[in-house]
Amino acid sequence: MQLAPRALRRAVASAAIALLATAVGCAPQPAEKAAASPSGSAGKSCAKGKLATETSGKLTIATDEPAYEPWFKDDKPANGKGFESAVAYAVAQRLGYGKNAVVWQSVPFNKAFAPGVKTFDFDINQVSISAERKKAVDFSSGYYDVRQAVIALKGSKAAKATGIADLKGLKLGAQVGTTSLDYIDDVVKPSQEAAAYSKNDQAVSALKNGQVDAIVVDLPTAFYVTAAQVTSARIVGQFENQGGTPEQFGLVLDKGSDLTSCVTSAVDALREDGTLAKLEKQWLSDAVDAPVLK
Repeated sequence: MQLAPRALRRAVASAAIALLATAVGCAPQPAEKAAASPSGSAGKSCAKGKLATETSGKLTIATDEPAYEPWFKDDKPANGKGFESAVAYAVAQRLGYGKNAVVWQSVPFNKAFAPGVKTFDFDINQVSISAERKKAVDFSSGYYDVRQAVIALKGSKAAKATGIADLKGLKLGAQVGTTSLDYIDDVVKPSQEAAAYSKNDQAVSALKNGQVDAIVVDLPTAFYVTAAQVTSARIVGQFENQGGTPEQFGLVLDKGSDLTSCVTSAVDALREDGTLAKLEKQWLSDAVDAPVLK
């Protein structure tokens, strides 16, 4: 059976790596050489519908399970409803793949950007672009500018917080591996160690059950949690972005993927023609201003 283009490249690469390992053992790659390795190949062809995808003629897109609102609707990524589902299909269309050519795959949040060969063409799952994550995976350009927000039960001490100092003595929680947890550790720097949960719904349950005083999630998710999941909670406020560059969600690709430049071009085109703004207004309209915690 003839191997697909990507499978053939992997087979050749694996054989080369095996021979190299036999010859020189497990010597690490010099840091400066590793840093110079390109991410994606700008020279690769982006012929519509003819990319070197996981499955020829198909585009495999991954996200976590369950798939939360407002990013997805009814826990069904393939229905095209919800901001990220809509963005995924818009990117696919730009790449020359219609809805029938898109295949969805379930991949846990942390696994999406962990080191190792990927089984998807790109992952869309509220993954913030960071220098640390770029060591293991490629990212497209950002498709959404995001801020982190704090949620607490109404009437609680945490709900009365007006600044970061008011959060320092509280028990805070967030999903492991997220920027939300980073904001707790690096911005709030609480006196108690933050509670880290493998799933976002576990953090929400902990808040609801009084196991933590407050949780941190991205702002659109905060509006959904307080409107549909824990109506006895309120958004306390949002954090300012750290540094000069806003936090952005990006599509995750295999390190050095031939698709990176093509996917980035597609995202850039959707931003330039107003599609991303239109989809944001349609699906994230509730994510309006919240008090800024300083």
